[in-house]
Amino acid sequence: MISLSEKLGDYLEESTYINWKDSSIIQKAKELADEAIDEIDLIRKTYHFVRDEIKHSWDVQDKRVTIKASDVLRERVGICWAKSHLLAALLRANGIPTGICYQRLTLGDTPDTGYCIHALNAVYIKELNKWIRVDARGNKEGVQAEMNLDKEKLAFPIRIEYDEIDYPEIYTKPAPITIKVLEESTDALYMYIHDFPEYI
Repeated sequence: MISLSEKLGDYLEESTYINWKDSSIIQKAKELADEAIDEIDLIRKTYHFVRDEIKHSWDVQDKRVTIKASDVLRERVGICWAKSHLLAALLRANGIPTGICYQRLTLGDTPDTGYCIHALNAVYIKELNKWIRVDARGNKEGVQAEMNLDKEKLAFPIRIEYDEIDYPEIYTKPAPITIKVLEESTDALYMYIHDFPEYI
């Protein structure tokens, strides 16, 4: 992984879409912190909350487009891009540096279905002095992501032979192209099929 900023503090900043200073984000972050026994447990609980309690728009066939972390929390739904905003916001609200990472994947099972950009998160584990990646997309049949401190267990393994890409960069803010698509969309299901960019 490649940090796009050498300053951990840049991965704690609030922004338009990772709006962790919103009262709803602060309240939920505090609830999660109160339940945790240590920082790693807090990261795991926060990850599980976003992965399991916030539904992926395509999985539940929900047309609503959510963008800001606070919107995702309120509506309890979003695509992977939006869910990555929420996970970053909740962790940053508790002082845990968190960034966003991307992958280029086939939209379906094979290249003829086209490609899309998938978002996940990188979290800095202070106790271990390292970044780990976690994918809060949401599990389903054939997709079983988990937080693992030693070996990544992401939602989608990269298939190089299909021209899929595992981008190494850890972004401090969402990639502009993803925000542009979200801002210009009114139907998450149409967006998912027709408007996803193929490259970051």
